[in-house]
Amino acid sequence: MGHNHDHSPIDHNRAFALGVGLNTAFVLTEAGFGFATGSLALLADAGHNLSDVLGLLLAWGANWLARQSPTRRRTYGWRRSSILAALLNAMLLLVAVGGISWEAVRRLLAPEPPPGPAVIWVAAVGIAVNTLTALLFLRGSQRDINIRGAFLHMAADAAVSLGVVIAGIAMLRTGWAWLDPATSLVIAVVILLGTWGLFRESLDLALDAVPPGIDPQAVHEYLSGLPGVTAVHDLHIWALGTTETAFTAHLVVPDGADHDALLATLSRELHDRFGIEHATVQIERGTIDACPSGVGCEIKPAAS
Repeated sequence: MGHNHDHSPIDHNRAFALGVGLNTAFVLTEAGFGFATGSLALLADAGHNLSDVLGLLLAWGANWLARQSPTRRRTYGWRRSSILAALLNAMLLLVAVGGISWEAVRRLLAPEPPPGPAVIWVAAVGIAVNTLTALLFLRGSQRDINIRGAFLHMAADAAVSLGVVIAGIAMLRTGWAWLDPATSLVIAVVILLGTWGLFRESLDLALDAVPPGIDPQAVHEYLSGLPGVTAVHDLHIWALGTTETAFTAHLVVPDGADHDALLATLSRELHDRFGIEHATVQIERGTIDACPSGVGCEIKPAAS
């Protein structure tokens, strides 16, 4: 067995706390203005922004669960919860895209009066709040898809608010009612393009696919080239969570090489070259039929 444990995820608790606080305050303010002015648009947008708060809470909860220690029952802890949270956030964003597109098409067919100045000013505040919240998660969004889900959620909302401001000002000046739904459709396409990668990657990780950035063929070639290794089979690489990768493989070493030195080198190189933190290797003595992929190979016992 070779094991290499490197648990060093970035702590985003303060970012989540600040983001949830800012957006909750904005939702309450927006809802208050909506009730005071009788604006259904503001009340509807407050409801939409409330879903963003729920998305942040979902990602925050998963980030906390992923840090909990393993137990006898859950030997890997709750790390996979971060993958599931990223998948759910991606699905929420896709549902939001559908809702925006549906409403945009409806307004194209039945144009509505341009939004009042109050709606535009509140949307401008929304740009600031959502952009600031998105920036809180920018640094970690490149290597943690759960954090990326939170980032995309807030960036998408900032884009929607920007669209409301631009379309609202243009409609007040020109009277062209179609500008609002047309802008919404453009924003929906932009959100869809940004969200699809998150959805596909989080779904792959939930189904134990090899994490992006790791070439399984390169890993197989590296293992096959180790001194004393004559064959590799049952090679598996999967994500424990959104920041940790696990690996198992069987290596055929019939010449009685120094297994301890081999495992130490292997664990270190898998971490440094491929970012694999948890390596579990089984050493076997025997011969193996040709099997370049390392999958579905048949082991023959070594001659006594």
